[in-house]
Amino acid sequence: MTSRTTGYPSALPAANAAAGRAAAHSNGGGHMTTVVFIHGTGVREPHLGTLLVRIASGLASTAPGARVLAYDWGGPHGARLAAGGVSIPAAPGAGTGRSTGETDSPDDTEEWARLYADPSAELATASAGAGTHITPPGAAFPDERPRSLLRTLAARGEPRADGIGPGVREAATELARSPLLGPAADALDQEALAWVLARALTAMVVAAGLADDTPVQSGGDARDAAVAALAERLGAAPSGTDRGPLLRLAGRPLLRIGSRYAVRRRRALTDAAHPAAGDILKYLARGEGMRRGLRDLVAALEPPVVLLGHSLGGILCLDTLISGPLPGVELLITVGSQGPFLYETGALPSLAHPDPLPAHVPPWLNLYDRRDLLGYAAEPLFPGRSQDIATDSRQPFPVAHSAYWTDPAVYRAIGERLS
Repeated sequence: MTSRTTGYPSALPAANAAAGRAAAHSNGGGHMTTVVFIHGTGVREPHLGTLLVRIASGLASTAPGARVLAYDWGGPHGARLAAGGVSIPAAPGAGTGRSTGETDSPDDTEEWARLYADPSAELATASAGAGTHITPPGAAFPDERPRSLLRTLAARGEPRADGIGPGVREAATELARSPLLGPAADALDQEALAWVLARALTAMVVAAGLADDTPVQSGGDARDAAVAALAERLGAAPSGTDRGPLLRLAGRPLLRIGSRYAVRRRRALTDAAHPAAGDILKYLARGEGMRRGLRDLVAALEPPVVLLGHSLGGILCLDTLISGPLPGVELLITVGSQGPFLYETGALPSLAHPDPLPAHVPPWLNLYDRRDLLGYAAEPLFPGRSQDIATDSRQPFPVAHSAYWTDPAVYRAIGERLS
């Protein structure tokens, strides 16, 4: 059952009441400040009730006169897959829906993703498998010929590889100097090494374009044709046009990573991730219901009221306050919130940069963890109207984004403003 006024699911009133009784007891049953906690993306019951108890416990020592309640906007207003997820495409090879490509052929997409991220990955893997190689007196070292071919490629280029974009010559120059080339040449025969180097060159060109925000210029077929041309220049047998699957196999990276698993598990992963991503999108598109619910809740509370918003909850609080006065709200506290970033980028629904905060917006305390990539500073954008406090949970991102509620420094900073 859901309360029409507050939006609380049936499990939350008990947690709210328990937090209120604890605060009243610590305050001798007298008048107290009500802190309304507004949760972030993806939070649903029963986790919200658990989180509320943790926050109330954390504030019990630093703000003993405060009563902590939760506004559960996620229950009535949060994102959900209304049609049961029918928009999620089937995995490759599942045989459902139309496709313009071959879904039953071996998929090398994940291997190329690894190479784009680290073009030397396959070369390093080959190098790791090299044993001790003894070169007879007077004989050429195994890497002499491939280095020479790479230098020639750097000088002359390869027109058949132009489809992947510029930069083949620069990549060949860099690869000719690689310390990985020697042990890789010890481990692989000439044919295999030529293909490994061709894939490394192709990945280097694409990765350089991605680093410069240059759109990728080729699809998989053009990429594979470039790899074949480069491999031939580097000592592989001429590919011709009649090798079919053998050419595709030779051009396929030997790396294995997990994105194929992710694609085939897309429905389960979407089920797990869509509340967080969907909440943001739904708020930006249809956030008025969430803001109206917060206004209704605050109107039913005895002042003074403090709004404590985490992540998207902080955006919701800021937007609601900017849109119109909330009588009784004396302080806004945002924690790990993206409100300042949305304002600066022009995406905050209620206020566009450089317009100032309306005069009716109360004092604003903004906390962000130095390691939280989703926490932003407000004070440089709103000098004199907001105060930033940087914390450090010593947790890496993304854990840092939810570690605020286990950080004593957060409760101390809030308690100092509530005292």
